[in-house]
Formats: sequence, C-alpha cells, structure tokens
Amino acid sequence: MGIKIITDSTTEISQEEAKELNITVVPLKTIFGDAEYLDGIDLSPEEFYIKLAQSKELPSTSQPTPLEFEEVYRQTQQSGDQIIVICIAASLSGTWQSACIAQENCGGDIWVIDSGAATIALQILVRRAISLRDSGKTAQEIVRVIEEEKKSVCLFAVIDTLEYLHKGGRLSKTSTFAGTLLKIKPMLTMQQSELKVIGKCRGTEKAYDELFEFVKATGGIDYSKPFGIGYTGDRNRFAQFQQVCTNYFEGNEPIIGNIGSVIGTHAGPGAVAVVFFKNK
Repeated sequence: MGIKIITDSTTEISQEEAKELNITVVPLKTIFGDAEYLDGIDLSPEEFYIKLAQSKELPSTSQPTPLEFEEVYRQTQQSGDQIIVICIAASLSGTWQSACIAQENCGGDIWVIDSGAATIALQILVRRAISLRDSGKTAQEIVRVIEEEKKSVCLFAVIDTLEYLHKGGRLSKTSTFAGTLLKIKPMLTMQQSELKVIGKCRGTEKAYDELFEFVKATGGIDYSKPFGIGYTGDRNRFAQFQQVCTNYFEGNEPIIGNIGSVIGTHAGPGAVAVVFFKNK
C-alpha cells in the first residue's frame, strides 16, 4: 500500500512535474468572459498574464467540483493507496470544501488538509509532504507533521503595480493614482489564511530590502525544508529580485515559480514573493 499526495493547480506545479514527483494535481478553472480554461492545462501562467493585460475586466476562478475530486480518489483507491489531499486555503477558494465532500462520498483512508496557504507557499507544503512520504513516514505521521508545520509557513510579497488592486475593488481610484505617482509598492503577507497589506515603500529597491526585514523579523528561513521565490509575469523584474535573493539565501537554492491566476489576478504582473518555513 502506497501513499498518493493530491493537491490543486494553485501550487504552480505543472502536470509534467507532478508525474515526476508522483503526485496528482487537480486543476482549478480560470474564466475570462465566456471562456473557461483549466489552470495549468489549457492556460499557462505566461498565457494568463497576456490575457490579463488584454482584458478590461478581471477574470474569475472556479474550484474543482466534488465529482472531479471523487474521480481522482476512486482511481487512486483502485491501486490500494492511501490519499492525502493538501488544498489552497479554504478562505481563498472552495477547493477544500469540494475535496471534503468527495472524501465523504468515497470513504476509505483519505485525509484532506486546509493548507491555509496559496501559490508557492502551498507548493512548499506539498513538497514537504513528498519528502516525508519518500522517507517512509506513514500517512498519519505525514498529516500530523503538515498540520503542525503549516503554521510556520510564511509568504511575503511586493506588488509592482496598483492597477489590479484597483480593478479588484481593493483600492480607490484616488489612492491608485497617488500611489502610482509616488511609485508606492505595497507589501503583502498571508496571515490567518488571508492576504493582508503589511507595508508600503517608495521604490522597488527599498521595497525588496524591506521585504527581507520582514523575513528576518520572523526568525529567518529554515533551510532544512523547502523554500521558494515567485513572480507574476514580468521576468525582467524578477531577475532583479532574484539577485537580491541570491545575496540573502547564503548559497541555498530556492524553488522558483511563476505565480498563477488566484493571486496574480489581484497582484498583476511584476509582483515578487518569497515563501518559507520560518525558523523556530
């Protein structure tokens, strides 16, 4: 009997990489007008940001249905495997609820975890679970560790443009105009499963320096576990951030991911983020 880890496409793990990691990624849907795309299958992050720039209205996302999860569960159960599901924060999506409904319908050894995280932060939790599985831990042991360690996952991000926060109704037109004029860069974090603004800086370089001050204030990064950096669309902006990270990470190599539609819709292109398990 093996252990199958199932997650959703907001991890930014591609279907090809999922096969290499021996996990299953269930896609969310991204909706532009009347067109619906399977996240990471019909629509790559690169294609998403092209469409985002061209769209007058923000897209929406839709979680997988319970039936879609149920089909994955039943296929896995035919192999006799136990199942651990790690989903995007329930406060951000109905994905966790769909996974739980499917669990009730299928029965058996299925554990569903609300990660309280999103995007690359969710990915490092999934990768932590993979490492525990591959080291021989039981399903119960993996669930116990992930439920505890998810509390120490941190995400800090810098937003490059205020346009998409305004489009999403999170910022007034006046504040958007003033902030753009002054080159204000908001800083976000995930706290209690919610995205929150924790600071504002004038200028990109100062914002990046301030971001790592927040990292230090948590106690720093636990390099014995997965950690990563991400970006939304603009690779040129990311290259500048990557250099700053290189100076900070002490030779440790991060996971790198292009942040997709769930956070990217509100952040817009040019945002960057660092995610990690904080030192105890």
